[in-house]
Amino acid sequence: MNLRDLVYRLYARRVEGRLDHAQVPKHIGVILDGNRRWAKASGGTPEQGHKAGASKIQELLGWCDETDVEVVTLWMLSTDNLNRPEEQLVPLLGIIENAVRDLAADGRWRVHHVGTLDLLPPRTQAVLKEAEEATRDRTGILVNVAVGYGGRQEIADAVRSLLLEHAEKGMSFEELAGIVDVEHISEHLYTRGQPDPDLVIRTSGEQRLSGFMLWQSAHSEYYFCEVHWPAFRKVDFLRALRDYAARHRRYGT
Repeated sequence: MNLRDLVYRLYARRVEGRLDHAQVPKHIGVILDGNRRWAKASGGTPEQGHKAGASKIQELLGWCDETDVEVVTLWMLSTDNLNRPEEQLVPLLGIIENAVRDLAADGRWRVHHVGTLDLLPPRTQAVLKEAEEATRDRTGILVNVAVGYGGRQEIADAVRSLLLEHAEKGMSFEELAGIVDVEHISEHLYTRGQPDPDLVIRTSGEQRLSGFMLWQSAHSEYYFCEVHWPAFRKVDFLRALRDYAARHRRYGT
């Protein structure tokens, strides 16, 4: 361990010691951004960057477990990412599949897919379904893996599901229009039954949501971190929690 690592470890311990667990967010969303830029900066390939980013996930969940976070949503692949060239997309999907298998094999986490399965290749669909089924009865952190996810797509899917559900009951368009409200749409989101994210973290310095959890994040706090995702450290995570705890959440009041 070099001097720099020692200083960071001592600093992280100091920040953690001052952290009020009563003020820790219960649901954290994370936009895992900067894998390719990290790889380029370190002289590696995009595939190496994505692999490094995937290996960081277990570390993050360990930190969340230590600080009493209950739900974590990881944006691993957007609907826009599905438009990448095949030579880029196929290796990336393989890395994501391995990461999801590792989450299921860990034994602590409950895995839940958020996204549109039909947009994904059959093999990826199977991995996501198997992980969700294998971890269904666990009591640890609920880990939402956002793969093939887009915020606009989620809202469109929720409205479509709502319409189909009530059409099957014989409800007319006029009757349906009279009952549709925020709660009805929320009941058809990918995250239905879950608390909305209290905190959304985005790495790599970009300061935008890019469509991440558009509906659920209406009252979320945002934390933008300059470091690329593979280089994200525990001290960066603790700084985000400290920053969140210092804010006064008004919920529009």
